[in-house]
Amino acid sequence: MAALEWFAHKPLGGGIFWIQERFYESGNRANIWLVRGSQRDVVIDAGLGLRSLPAYLRDAGLLAPAEGAGPRPLLAVATHVHFDHSGGLQHFEDVAVHSAEAAALLQGDNYEAVTWLSEREVARPPRPGWSARQYRVPPVRACRMLHEGDVINLGDRQLTVMHMPGHSRGSICLHDKDRKILFSGDVVYDGSMIDWLPYSSVSDYIASCQRLMDLVDRGLVEKVLPGHFNIFGAERLYWLASNYISQAGICHKISACAMRSIASIALHIANSRITSQ
Repeated sequence: MAALEWFAHKPLGGGIFWIQERFYESGNRANIWLVRGSQRDVVIDAGLGLRSLPAYLRDAGLLAPAEGAGPRPLLAVATHVHFDHSGGLQHFEDVAVHSAEAAALLQGDNYEAVTWLSEREVARPPRPGWSARQYRVPPVRACRMLHEGDVINLGDRQLTVMHMPGHSRGSICLHDKDRKILFSGDVVYDGSMIDWLPYSSVSDYIASCQRLMDLVDRGLVEKVLPGHFNIFGAERLYWLASNYISQAGICHKISACAMRSIASIALHIANSRITSQ
C-alpha cells in the first residue's frame, strides 16, 4: 500500500494540517499535526510508522518549497514515545523528543513505548504478509533533546515546549502563544486520561492539569489540538483538567497503581514474545 493510501489529511487553515492513518481503526489512533512555518515545518507525532509519513507529505504536496530552494527543513517532534505516536519517527532525518524519554527511543524500548497492536485494529495490512505480532517501534536517535521552556522556531511562528508529565514521564505540550493554540499530545484529549501505564504518575498528572487550568485562567489558550479524537476549546480544556483533579483521590491512586501493575506484566509478556520470535 502506498503512503498516499494509508494517510489522509484535512487542512485547518493557518498552515496547520490534521493527518490520520486511515486504516488504523482504533481508539489508539493518534492525531498527527503538520505545522508549516516560513523557515521550518514541524510534524507533531508520527503515527505507527507502517507507511512513510515524509513520503506522504511529499506526494500529497504538503511540503511547500522554501524561497528559491527545495522544501523547508522538516522536524518531527514526539509529544511522547508511546508507539502510536513514535513508530513513524524512524522515517524522519530530524527528530526531537523530551530528554526524559530520549534513551527509551534510542534503545527501541517497546515496554516504555507500551507497544500493543492487534490485527483487528488494522483494517487493511500495509503490505502483503504483514503481521501485528511482529510490530515494534525501532530505535531512533533524536537530534534534539527537548526541555521545559525550549522554543522551536519555525520562522513566523514559535512553539514553546511545556513538560507535562503524568501520562508518561516525558510527555510535552507545544504552545503557540501568539495564536493561543495548544498541541497537547496525550496530556489531555476529550476522553478519559490514562494514568496507569509504565512511567505514568497521578501526582505528576495533577500538577500538569493545574498548569492547563492556569493557561485557561490567563487567557493563553483558545484551541486545543490533542493527540487523539477531536479539537476542542478553552472551556472544555478547563473542565477536563479540573475534572481529573477532582477524581484523583486516594481511591483513584490505588486503582491506578493496581492497573499499572497489570499493564506492566502484560507488556513484559507481550514484548518478550515479540523478542523471541
